[in-house]
Amino acid sequence: MPSEVSSSALQPPAMLLAAGRGERMRPLTDHCPKPLLEVQGQPLLQWHLQALARAGVPRAVINLGWLGAQIPARLGARFAQAGVALDLVYSDEDPSGQGPALETAGGIARALPQLAEVFWLAAGDVFAPDFSFDADAAARFAAGEALAHVWLVPNPEHHPRGDFGLGEDGLALDLPEDDPRPRWTYSTIALLRAELFAAPWCDIPPGNPEGRRAALGPLLRRAMAAGRVKASIYEGRWTDVGTPERLQRLNSAAAGSVV
Repeated sequence: MPSEVSSSALQPPAMLLAAGRGERMRPLTDHCPKPLLEVQGQPLLQWHLQALARAGVPRAVINLGWLGAQIPARLGARFAQAGVALDLVYSDEDPSGQGPALETAGGIARALPQLAEVFWLAAGDVFAPDFSFDADAAARFAAGEALAHVWLVPNPEHHPRGDFGLGEDGLALDLPEDDPRPRWTYSTIALLRAELFAAPWCDIPPGNPEGRRAALGPLLRRAMAAGRVKASIYEGRWTDVGTPERLQRLNSAAAGSVV
């Protein structure tokens, strides 16, 4: 195994979310899917692919929606760089490339037959170049009983209230609105167990044959109520590239600076 790979532990596959329309990024996304917009000289999605390959992840499933055909045309069936590589497979939610995405849980359910019992998840429109898809973290998760392990980040300006709390026992908490404990923002990076997409947490059949749209948040909250979601804090560089202004800030920042 190449020396760049971070651990000898067996890695699960990954799913990268790349199907959304990117309405807030218009007009940039009128003719280009958001995950292919360039950040510091390369497509947003490529930053995740580099990190996954370095970590020894063998395969990434990428879901496709808006202008989806451009993504496999650009990336192909295998990503290789600096002596490491991973296979790329695609879950096409809308062959026309014009329709709405199935949202996160709906898209995962569609792709579930291409995944495994445990898998990494990351959003293709998030810039997190310092995140490590650590094989030992994946092994610990696989050996436990949690349905999800989510990474939380300090709340950005556009999301000051955050999403979830973090208990002293490492459990993610769905705090009531009046709870004074600090909240963090869900980074959209996680380890997930396929069981989360089955009853009683989710009622969409594997493969999502009816094309049902469903968000991931309600599933996570149900699992949190049962004490089956863990969390860690990620304090490296992280940007939800949701607007042209955030993209411009990233591209104006000096290489290696905190943005």
